[in-house]
Amino acid sequence: MTGLSVMAEGDHKRPPQGGVAEPARVCVGRIAGAHGVQGHVRLASYTDDPLDIAAYGPVTDEEGRRSFTITPIRMAKTQVVARLKGIDDRNQAEALKGVTLYVSRDALPDPEDDSFYWEDLIGLRAETVEGEALGNVLSVQDFGGGTLLEVGESHRLSVMVPFTREIVPVVDLRAGLLAIDPPDGLLRASPHDEDDDDEQAAAEREEGGQ
Repeated sequence: MTGLSVMAEGDHKRPPQGGVAEPARVCVGRIAGAHGVQGHVRLASYTDDPLDIAAYGPVTDEEGRRSFTITPIRMAKTQVVARLKGIDDRNQAEALKGVTLYVSRDALPDPEDDSFYWEDLIGLRAETVEGEALGNVLSVQDFGGGTLLEVGESHRLSVMVPFTREIVPVVDLRAGLLAIDPPDGLLRASPHDEDDDDEQAAAEREEGGQ
């Protein structure tokens, strides 16, 4: 149970006071840079099949102000070489480097069994299989070794949990929770202690004055 490769980078829209929340969006990729001199771009695609980044219609930037129609051309190693409608030269393409690309959550198909969109996991309540509260899923990460859930009360007091069937046997989206069966030592958080930093800095000053 590793989930789909479509990821979301915390694009949760809080409703304005007295209003309705904006539709959730899912980040499907990022413009990694220009390719060639004809305005083509390199895309880091977060969809399960990288070429499917164009399968859900036009994409928008993080603010939702700019829309792009993507025409994939080919794969270049792990990235997609593509054409963006209206982008005709390298300077225009290079100016878009780093732009993240989003689609509406409603445009995506329902995930298959034992697969989940990262967007749907963020914010779930987390507890052990014995019912001990662990906080919430704060983020979902993948550094190349598999999907990890950041779980805790805050980013400062969190742990990274491998998202596998053995360790996360229960994901109940309707109930808004997941259950973790942790191996020994997994839930041992290592908070960043500012007091320790202050003590180390003081010790270094003392050494420097000797």
